[in-house]
Amino acid sequence: MAEDGVVGSADFPAKRPREEEENCVSSAAAAMETETAKDPDCVSGVIPGWFSEISPMWPGEAHSLKIEKILFQGKSDYQNVMVFQSSTYGKVLVLDGVIQLTERDECAYQEMITHLPLCSIPNPKKVLVIGGGDGGVLREVARHSSVEQIDICEIDKMVVDVSKQFFPRVAIGYEDPRVTLNVGDGTYDAIIVDSSDPIGPAQELFEKPFFQSVANALRPGGVVCTQAESIWLHMHIIEDIVSNCHQIFKGSVNYAWTTVPTYPSGVIGFMLCSTEGPSVDFKHPVNPIAENDDSKDPLKFYNSEIHTAAFCLPSFAKKVIESMAK
Repeated sequence: MAEDGVVGSADFPAKRPREEEENCVSSAAAAMETETAKDPDCVSGVIPGWFSEISPMWPGEAHSLKIEKILFQGKSDYQNVMVFQSSTYGKVLVLDGVIQLTERDECAYQEMITHLPLCSIPNPKKVLVIGGGDGGVLREVARHSSVEQIDICEIDKMVVDVSKQFFPRVAIGYEDPRVTLNVGDGTYDAIIVDSSDPIGPAQELFEKPFFQSVANALRPGGVVCTQAESIWLHMHIIEDIVSNCHQIFKGSVNYAWTTVPTYPSGVIGFMLCSTEGPSVDFKHPVNPIAENDDSKDPLKFYNSEIHTAAFCLPSFAKKVIESMAK
């Protein structure tokens, strides 16, 4: 990890020039120079010292967090990487100006994207994680004692290294002896696709050829769970995902969702599918995981009730998604 990526301190100026304030309407907002570094593009020019998440994926709105200190800034071969200490959500990991996780609410995403599929099939043994470089999904997969092999395919080494350095309670998943990085061989009981939004390097993870390759890598009755955007912002993307999945997966195809306060609109969805073979009922878990264990890091969000509730959709989304199955 490059030493010049670490910012020892980031003191934000009391005020930016008015012209800059008026022009801060995209994630490419001009950066003010400081003694040690430049503020990242996503630091607001309207309210100095605040991170503002601005993207064409959610036009006309932005979510902001107050920055206490910038801990890391770097550019990998694939994307810009930043970590900052926020006032209310702990440390925050940002890729290309978009929040990937915060210490406060990461459990809602990591636990749901993992346990919705793994608790829906009996005794999963071999699991592949695509993306998920922060290690949080690995941490959750490792809770399942039946799992014997966990492979992860993550292309960005900087994300892995930064997560280990700044988010050790998330990246602890890498310490499990069942984990192998960047190996994907044979067929799997479950594949979990922890992708960022469908722009940049993650674009292909939302396209039909990718879903076909996932289906080919699953055993009969195997399951996949993939990040599937927000019902409030991305129904057009969700329609395409649902359509592609119905064409490719001949078992069950379901959409679920959960709340994550620091994600755009405060919610995020998951596409859950199974291949032809033993029947899979995603809505009713058959492989329960201990919800009230005495471990140092017990579950904070997932339980069997919220598992079933995750598939209850508001009427506007239910109508669209069910129409794609016809």
